[in-house]
Amino acid sequence: MQREENWARYEASFINLWGMKKGFRGGGNNQRRYRYRVESRLKGSTLVKKVKWLVLPKGELRYKHEDLPPPLDSTASPPPLFDGTTRLYIAYSCPFAQRVWIIRNYKGLQDKIKLVPINLQNRPAWYKEKVYAGNKVPSLEHNGKVIGESIDLIKYVDSNFEGPSLFPDDPAKRKFGEDLISYLDKFVGGVYTSFQSDPVKEANAQFDYLENALNKFDDGPFFLGQLSLESDFGFVNERFQIFLSEAFKYDITAGRPKLALWIEELNKIDAYKVTKTNPKELVEFYKKRFLNDQH
Repeated sequence: MQREENWARYEASFINLWGMKKGFRGGGNNQRRYRYRVESRLKGSTLVKKVKWLVLPKGELRYKHEDLPPPLDSTASPPPLFDGTTRLYIAYSCPFAQRVWIIRNYKGLQDKIKLVPINLQNRPAWYKEKVYAGNKVPSLEHNGKVIGESIDLIKYVDSNFEGPSLFPDDPAKRKFGEDLISYLDKFVGGVYTSFQSDPVKEANAQFDYLENALNKFDDGPFFLGQLSLESDFGFVNERFQIFLSEAFKYDITAGRPKLALWIEELNKIDAYKVTKTNPKELVEFYKKRFLNDQH
């Protein structure tokens, strides 16, 4: 019984190159086959929107499922605020909220931090009045206070909750990781700006930056050799790659082999995959927002 209760504590500093626990018995190829076999078995599930996360108590693979709640609009009542429940307020369409959501999944905090999605096009008045005066997402309700701004939340969640750290112990890698996170807002702004000018020209520098960053440490397909900052940059694949390809026929991986491999490996990570938006809905949303396409 104790073992069953403790598995959700997420023994997982488990994610290395292949998303498995370091020191897991069995060779690397066996780990990969085992992981893919579990994933393929789950593909037949009729559960459309579920969170799956992997824990390895004493060498066993398990997945935890989570129903994703519908967004709350102006007609919705507020949750019982400041009742001791930790809540992460997000919008499924917001990349800044997505980055914190991915980190929450990556650290195995589904049972610790409850998702509260907000409809940004028809947001409830109580969100600004009672939760977060900035009236933006993401925000985190924890220990009787509310914190905003995604970069602050990333550091807060990483420091104040259990689970694998975003940053390695190696000082050089840690500094590099902190610089990458700080750069993210500039990266997003640069790509968004390119949507309204010449993406093929303007966005090149942003994606070249990622390619060069992935070349920094040659010990795996991820930024720091193991899955960590991917939880922060995951939306690049889902949002920017899809929209730039669909709207501008621009392939962000062309001439960028490290970025292509990074995206391929990222798409195998459950903590990220569940946060992805329907591609068709995403493209239509971005067309309306950035290209004034009302059709």
